[in-house]
Amino acid sequence: MNVAPIPPEAPAVGFGEALGVWARIGVLSFGGPTAQIALMHRVLVDERGWLSEQRFLTALSFCMLLPGPEAMQLATYAGWRLHGLRGGLAAGLLFVAPGALIVLALAAAYAAWGQVPLMEALFLGIKAAVLVIVMEALVRISRRALAGAGAYVLAGLAFVGIFFLDLPFPLIVLGAGVWGFLGHRRPAAGLLPVPAVPLRATARTVALGLAIWLLPLLAVGLLAPGGVLTGLAVFFSKLAVVTFGGAYAVLAYMAQDVVEGYGWLTAGEMLDGLGLAETTPGPLILVTEFVGYLAAHRHGLPGGWASGVAGAAVALWATFAPCFLWIFAGAPYVDRLSADPRLRGALAAITAAVVGVILNLTLWFALHVFFAEVAEVRAGPLRLWLPDLATLDLRVVALAGVSALLLLGRHWSIPAVLAVSGGLALGLWAAGL
Repeated sequence: MNVAPIPPEAPAVGFGEALGVWARIGVLSFGGPTAQIALMHRVLVDERGWLSEQRFLTALSFCMLLPGPEAMQLATYAGWRLHGLRGGLAAGLLFVAPGALIVLALAAAYAAWGQVPLMEALFLGIKAAVLVIVMEALVRISRRALAGAGAYVLAGLAFVGIFFLDLPFPLIVLGAGVWGFLGHRRPAAGLLPVPAVPLRATARTVALGLAIWLLPLLAVGLLAPGGVLTGLAVFFSKLAVVTFGGAYAVLAYMAQDVVEGYGWLTAGEMLDGLGLAETTPGPLILVTEFVGYLAAHRHGLPGGWASGVAGAAVALWATFAPCFLWIFAGAPYVDRLSADPRLRGALAAITAAVVGVILNLTLWFALHVFFAEVAEVRAGPLRLWLPDLATLDLRVVALAGVSALLLLGRHWSIPAVLAVSGGLALGLWAAGL
């Protein structure tokens, strides 16, 4: 792939040394995008000095403008800054690979033994903890994103649009981005210098990146037309283009389509998948691999685990291949794009709308975790979710309370909270509750 040369200010770092650091980050990247970005900042800025503070923040702002997992794309950009194409590939792949291998093994085990009472009890605790984790993410992102009355209005409109009116997530993101862009019409000032990049080189990068991303998925469609693998390829390719705002925003769009639109998983299984992704290193969007495995394992060709592996591979490729395209095509322009006030306005508006989308996800998950039966009711253009109050699971209420105390009150790590909640759920099961 013909991408721009390494900027001259990149420090001299041996490729072998960088590989060791990327592998270390990939193995230790627990806790979601916020924790992963903090880890990279500590290693790349504070410990190694490979990126300056300003360069790191500029790159982070750019990655937040892109669809897909911003932490993985930030790692890819940092690798590109140091060693060009091979550095970006190495950093991005090593960020994803450890978690992808673990999630694949866990998805296979879940597909084989997920209905065993012991596993059901364990995941009862994981679901309760994950709900608190999502709530904590909502609070954290709200504090960062909602600055001013306009941001609160955008968040509220996004919530009403997706929760009550069932508007498509891409439409909400597009509308917020256009609003933010048009609201900042002042010409950009104080742009940072960027290396000159011929548009022809960028066009070649985009063309080659699109071919690498889409041709294997088109081959899947030709070999298995109308099958679940083709459905996974189309769905996750669309997801890769429209999912702005990080992993939790992606889940808000993905979860309800996977459960209600395609019927590949149940709501409880979707939460189980998120719980698995929370307990493993790598981006939380690896939950797409879990979805791909279970969907193909159940609805694909005969072959059990082999079909599941194929589904996981399709989901991974469709999710992560375009991330490299976005970075390699846009990296040479990062400084100028991030300095443009109109794009900063679009990013701020999208981020505010994402808060409303995550609130929708939080309520949707809460209803399906706390209550065994939740009915969807339509009243004209409105959609309402009505739980059967008699099906409230008091075990989940108690486990969620403990998880909230540990995560929000005691500030325990996410893996520790998940372990405690899962262990308590196993204890309740052993006691016959």
